[in-house]
This record gives sequence, structure tokens and C-alpha cells, in this order.
Amino acid sequence: MVLEDLIRLIGLRLQMFGYIVTEGDNSTIEYQAEKAAQYVCNYCNFKKCPDDIPGALKFVTVDYAIGEFLEHKKTFAPNALSMLNLDIAVKQIKAGDMDTTFAVGEGSKTHEQRLDAFINYLKSYGKTELMRHRRIKW
Repeated sequence: MVLEDLIRLIGLRLQMFGYIVTEGDNSTIEYQAEKAAQYVCNYCNFKKCPDDIPGALKFVTVDYAIGEFLEHKKTFAPNALSMLNLDIAVKQIKAGDMDTTFAVGEGSKTHEQRLDAFINYLKSYGKTELMRHRRIKW
């Protein structure tokens, strides 16, 4: 995996969440991309980082980097995350006779609680994929 591709995918994924990437975000995104790649390489014991990261772990790495990026933004520039719409999420999808339920508000959770849950999901997504690609370190 090439670091430039990872950075490009992070930008695209952030747009999918409704976040508009600014010029000031570029250095943070680059840092978080390298940090996520290093995390995956260390976890899986890949020697050449990020070159050894297989395509199957591309989106796991992207989501981890976005989780780190959003956590950074939440800490240092929380107002920048106001554009994220965390109110509506699909809670249930039923295939037969198409039954879709939306988790509007999901009870009494605050915006910050929903953001924390979203960040935790992004940072923990793909653990089973990481375990499948883990190598023994000699």
C-alpha cells in the first residue's frame, strides 16, 4: 500500500461522513495515515511499512486513521466536527420484504456520546482482519 493512496482514501471517507477537509487538515491527515499504517504493521509484524500492508487491510487502516483523526479534532477543534450528522444511523435491516429501521437519536445519547461511540467503532473495526494477517515475529 502506498501512503499517498491511504491519504486519498482518508479524504474520500471523511467526505462520506460529511466532513469537509480543509488545507489545515492535511498535515494531521498525513500524520494519522502514517500512524495508522505503523499500527497495522506493528500489530501484524510487517517488516516494510506501509509497503507490506495488503489490500485486504486497506480499509481497516483507513478507518483506524479516521478514528484517530476525529479523536484529534474532538480534542483540539471540537467545533470543526459540528458538520458530522450522527443522529441517524441504520439500526436494523431486514432482507425479506425490506424492513429498514433508523436509530434516530438512539435514546438520550448526547452528540458527544454518539461521536465517542463512532470513534471507538472506527478504531476497533477490523480486529479480526488484522488477526488473520498477523505474522509470527522471529
